Amino acid sequence: MKLKERWRSITGGFLSFSDEIPAPERYPLLRRKIVILMIIVTVSPLSFMAIINYHQYRTSLNSEIKNPLYLQADSTKHTIEIFLEQLLAAMQFIISAYSGEELSHEQTLKRIFFVLKREIGGFVDLGVIDTNGIQVSYAGPYDLLGKNYSQQSWFQETKIRGVYISDVFMGYRKYPHISLAVMHQAGALDGWIIRATIDTNKFNEIIASMGLDPESDAFLVNSQGILQTQSKFYGEVLDPLPISVHWSGFGTHVFETSDPQGRDILVATAHFGQPDHALVLIKPRSEVLKSWYTLKSEIFYIFFVSVGVIVLIIFTLTGILVKRIREADEHRETAFRELQHSHKLSSIGRLAAGVAHEVNNPLAIINESAGLLQDLIGHSGEFQKRTKFLELTDSIIQSVQRCREVTHRLLGFARRLEVKSEKLDLNRVLKDVLGFLEREAINRNIDIQLQLADDMKPIFSDQGQLQQVFLNILTNAFAAVKDYGRISITSWVEDSDTVAASIEDNGIGMSKETLKHIFDPFFTTKKEYGTGLGLSITYGIIKKLGGNLKAFSEEGKGTIFTVYLPLEAPQDNGR
Repeated sequence: MKLKERWRSITGGFLSFSDEIPAPERYPLLRRKIVILMIIVTVSPLSFMAIINYHQYRTSLNSEIKNPLYLQADSTKHTIEIFLEQLLAAMQFIISAYSGEELSHEQTLKRIFFVLKREIGGFVDLGVIDTNGIQVSYAGPYDLLGKNYSQQSWFQETKIRGVYISDVFMGYRKYPHISLAVMHQAGALDGWIIRATIDTNKFNEIIASMGLDPESDAFLVNSQGILQTQSKFYGEVLDPLPISVHWSGFGTHVFETSDPQGRDILVATAHFGQPDHALVLIKPRSEVLKSWYTLKSEIFYIFFVSVGVIVLIIFTLTGILVKRIREADEHRETAFRELQHSHKLSSIGRLAAGVAHEVNNPLAIINESAGLLQDLIGHSGEFQKRTKFLELTDSIIQSVQRCREVTHRLLGFARRLEVKSEKLDLNRVLKDVLGFLEREAINRNIDIQLQLADDMKPIFSDQGQLQQVFLNILTNAFAAVKDYGRISITSWVEDSDTVAASIEDNGIGMSKETLKHIFDPFFTTKKEYGTGLGLSITYGIIKKLGGNLKAFSEEGKGTIFTVYLPLEAPQDNGR
């Protein structure tokens, strides 16, 4: 539970916003944050798992690759060791089975040499050397009979160890070969040595039997790093090996390094006990890991495709989610504004009711006083300026009646007044309202353009309230335009049940922010004398008459107010 609360705390803090961030910028920022969070949550475990699997598989694959290399090198080493042991065993058998006198005879030695070449192979020559280092018998292609080897190091080593296997050398024969020497240590031949020269091609044949691919190489090398057999890529026999070989005792080892050509290679070294040689098997790492590289490419391809699909889905889903959040916020804001608007209208209604009642009382006194004055004048005889007094009292009574109508409409905000529906010509209503402002239009040289439809259908509505609506809109239009400005009044049939009229001016216009609040009560841009009630009352009247009022404005270009009215008045407005 604590972990869950901690996670909620982290995500809630990440997705929170500062109050200083403007509302339009919050939704792109919210989308970015959600995208980042979802990518972290989805891609991070996938990446972590891919990295772990990558390393585990690579470790396993390296082991699987090195094991066959190890086994191949170790198996070939044992084959060479068996071949050498076979040679040594044959020579030990010869020196043990034949007497010194028999081995001293050239014909006997040649017969033995012939059998060795036929049965075992690899022998170049065969010689018998006495205890003084003199070659007393020889079978082979060279004239080495009587040669003294007493000062040769191999002779001294053979006398000490009993067996000697040389490195590859040229010697008198001028081609690569090794020599094997075995000393008889018992009987009449004690101290005598039988020595054979072995062709290194036999080792090449064993190495060739490994079945290496064209990019691989195998050869023998001694402890000094001198090639004992030919290498395909690193030199001829007796050339120094340009690669450092780990010489760490007996056994087989596999390691990675680079060759002089810059290739990454895997090297397997199998060390012999006798002689002090090693079989070196080299394979290019790229060739060995070809299957791994193929698999790695597929893994990365699948990984990146998966990540791409995930990111695409995240972007799509977050776009839809944020869009719906934005729409929900806008609907909530609209509903809140409508509720706020209703509360404000309700407050205005209560205020208007109080004002109307307070105004009606003095109006009643004025009306009664004017009526009494009119009666008194009527019953009086003729006197100077009697007609003028009657005209003034009539004007007072008419003004009081007009004020009563205004207060009557104000009371409509406090309680529903009965709509006096009558058959009206919308064009006639527009012309009558325009008549109230005709004098101002002439004085300010404002161009009034009438574009009234000839096929307008009659409507059933309240003439007085419609006059108030259009008077308020036109008054605002006159206030917005400068002298010599233009105001267009247009009417048309919207559809079978609705007619419409628009009032367009080329005045200063409004900003988008101002346009959002023009129907809010007490909102005004006329700081000196505006009350902010005109358009709010106008909007309420149109809604009460079953119509709709829309506004479009652009700063510096003007404003258009469009009134939509039904042909038939709503049935519930009079209730």
